[in-house]
Amino acid sequence: MKMNIRIKNILGRIFTVWGGIVFIGTMLIIIIPAWATKFIKEPKRTRIFIQLCRIWMAMFYPLAFIRVKITGRENFKPNENYIVVCNHSSMMDVPITSPGIPGTNKTIAKVELAKIPLFGIIYKRGSVLIDRKDENSRKYSYNKMKWVLDQGMHMCIYPEGTRNKSNNPLKSFHDGAFKLSFDTRKEIVPAILIGTKSMLPSDKSFFFWPGKITMHFMEPISPSKFNSASEMKEYVFKLMWEEIIRQTTDVRSQTSGVRRQESDVRSQTSGVRRYKY
Repeated sequence: MKMNIRIKNILGRIFTVWGGIVFIGTMLIIIIPAWATKFIKEPKRTRIFIQLCRIWMAMFYPLAFIRVKITGRENFKPNENYIVVCNHSSMMDVPITSPGIPGTNKTIAKVELAKIPLFGIIYKRGSVLIDRKDENSRKYSYNKMKWVLDQGMHMCIYPEGTRNKSNNPLKSFHDGAFKLSFDTRKEIVPAILIGTKSMLPSDKSFFFWPGKITMHFMEPISPSKFNSASEMKEYVFKLMWEEIIRQTTDVRSQTSGVRRQESDVRSQTSGVRRYKY
């Protein structure tokens, strides 16, 4: 058992090096067009930028041995924009959600990562930046999110604030996304990500494990059904908690079923060999 863990850790580091090379290499293909979008007015700027990101990820996913399945896109009605709230447990979340959300969208993001050379260009294009330590920055980012919605774009928010490093399905939610929904009367679309935590876990440094990621968009939720933003927050939290548990249980059941089938095949093969001899 210890040997298997040791081998997986070694392979995880090898995959990390390869994943980093592929991530940077494919990013460089779109870096100049992404930079050039600064000369285009919104919301067309972000629309073109998101299309570039989809091209980028279409190259990155297969080269990094990542399989992505997205369901629930039909819950986005034509000519409507939404506040998308998503669970957050890994640095892999944003590379899935930004290109995966149907239509033009921006994501609330911490300002520190915008300082990374080259990557910061792309990071700033698709984000509403926030410095959580600065009260003025928080107010500015909130107004900027309102502006994003006014422009007809979707606004993606991780209501947990930071990555969930616990074993629970979710951390407690902040009020921002739900207050924004009440202030703008925009519906909320809960989005569930499964698989990013094991792929790029927060409790391991320099470790990446390829695999499958699923993202599911649930039905829109209107603020008109609630008396307050807090009530809406509690409802969405419970809904997403239960959906994560359900999907995680389904994944484990499928994995267990595959293992049983493999075991049956090995048993049958062994029986055939015994019969022959």
